[in-house]
Amino acid sequence: MIPMVDLQRQYQTLRTEIDAALQEVLTGARFILGPNVQALEEELADYLGVEHAITCASGTDALQLALHAAGVGPGDEIITTPFTFIATAEAIRYLGAEPVFIDIDPRTFNLDPEQIEAAISPRTRAVLPVHLFGQPADLPRIREIAERHKLLVIEDCAQSFGASIDGAQTGSTTAFGAFSFFPSKNLGAFGDGGLVTTSCPSSAEALRRLRNHGSSVRYYHDEIGYNSRLDEMQAAILRCKLPHIDHYNAERRRVAARYSKGLKDLPLETPHEDGIGVHVYHQYTLLTDHREALMSALTEDGIANAIYYPVPLHQQKAFAEPDGEPESLPVTESVAARCLSLPIFPELEDAQVDRIVERIRRTLS
Repeated sequence: MIPMVDLQRQYQTLRTEIDAALQEVLTGARFILGPNVQALEEELADYLGVEHAITCASGTDALQLALHAAGVGPGDEIITTPFTFIATAEAIRYLGAEPVFIDIDPRTFNLDPEQIEAAISPRTRAVLPVHLFGQPADLPRIREIAERHKLLVIEDCAQSFGASIDGAQTGSTTAFGAFSFFPSKNLGAFGDGGLVTTSCPSSAEALRRLRNHGSSVRYYHDEIGYNSRLDEMQAAILRCKLPHIDHYNAERRRVAARYSKGLKDLPLETPHEDGIGVHVYHQYTLLTDHREALMSALTEDGIANAIYYPVPLHQQKAFAEPDGEPESLPVTESVAARCLSLPIFPELEDAQVDRIVERIRRTLS
């Protein structure tokens, strides 16, 4: 069986270091906001090139905390993409604001900047692009539009840790970046975890307060906050993995390049790199009109495969319009109907990639 991601193999390569780090945490018995969390935040800020890196309990929380710190509330509108995991829009709704979905670029699957201005209203507070599958969104264009209309840009970097644009890490050049450390992410913990980045001191102070029940001083609460703290054990694990992230991402790019070369000239579309930034391939997602046949053949051969995402957010029941059918977003709907993701992780061997490619070629020939 070839899985979508092999977390066990990555653990085995770092087992001695991780086990020692976890034992140290257990021995020290400081499990909440301890020395590993503080050290990790400093190391993450240094790697990402930001002034402040504030950890939290999940990627979803990271989005909600960033929006809250930005002052987003009931009645506000946030322009975002419908082709993403639900957490992106969920976090907007948590604060009583409304996601405004616009269509995506047909090649990168990211929010189409050229559709932003038509969606801006007097209630618009921010644009929330997602660096989907590790492909950086067109931040230069998005920032230019946002600045002209006095809007914030808040990045969903859940799938893009280590991706960069013009040498700057995603999450480092806008008001906030929100990251996920879910186990399958490029930099993953052994449970949930998240991060918010900012270079604004007052925003960083607000984030630290919000993640800890609205408290800066124990038992003194300045506002209603959240219980959203990364625990020491996850921080210790992430500190072991962080020095390897560039290698992990390079290996993902190796796998992606081998897929794309092997699948060339077939009736499908391999992932597109637009040259705006460095893609880190959280997922390798192709487009095909033969999805069901490919899924059946791959599954029959013990090769995992997945659809990210089968139902766009604007068509989800959770975001149903009370007055009728959702607005049509044709590019998003076309991509959702044809997308298929193949296994990708740093430890995936060339021979395994070749086996997957060969099975696809046989199916489509």
